[in-house]
Amino acid sequence: MSVPHDPAVLPGGLPVPTDDGACDHLPGRRVPALQLPSTGGVLRDPHAESRGRWTVLFCYPRTGRPGEAPPGGEAAWNATPGARGCTPQCVSYAGLREAFGALGAVVYGVSTQSTDEQLEAARRLELPYELLSDGRLELTEALGLPTFTAAGLTLLRRHTLVLKDGFVNSVRYPVFPSDGDAEAVLSWLRARTA
Repeated sequence: MSVPHDPAVLPGGLPVPTDDGACDHLPGRRVPALQLPSTGGVLRDPHAESRGRWTVLFCYPRTGRPGEAPPGGEAAWNATPGARGCTPQCVSYAGLREAFGALGAVVYGVSTQSTDEQLEAARRLELPYELLSDGRLELTEALGLPTFTAAGLTLLRRHTLVLKDGFVNSVRYPVFPSDGDAEAVLSWLRARTA
């Protein structure tokens, strides 16, 4: 009898994504003013949120629901570089919430899922930060964020933007493994706020 996989732990043998240059245009880019629905029940404008403080937007494909297959099925999802690992990434940011807060930084997760789908994950994983829905692809199209398609869904490829005063200061892409992203971003911020 097989033991069910813990979704908060990355399975071994995942393909490593390569840097195809899809985020090369983002450093220094101005983030447009737009309103994204959040799991906090309000609209958030990443441009405004970054005024006077570091704002981390970790962009991920989608969190799954327990017992439901990912888009295209398990085999296809696991074979897509960077697709698997959303829950471990979300959990790792949750674990470092106080450390980000000590630097005056705010963290948001961003996906193209609906707010209802995000709410399920936020509650189940007890996330202490908000998830933002770019279901209408407004932020994605305005900044030219990298995407891929799975089972007819447009999903963000995993990358992380660090904003300040309405501009992209840093980009992590590709992000792998996903559960190391929060620590890497925290280290980058510490080096700039020391």
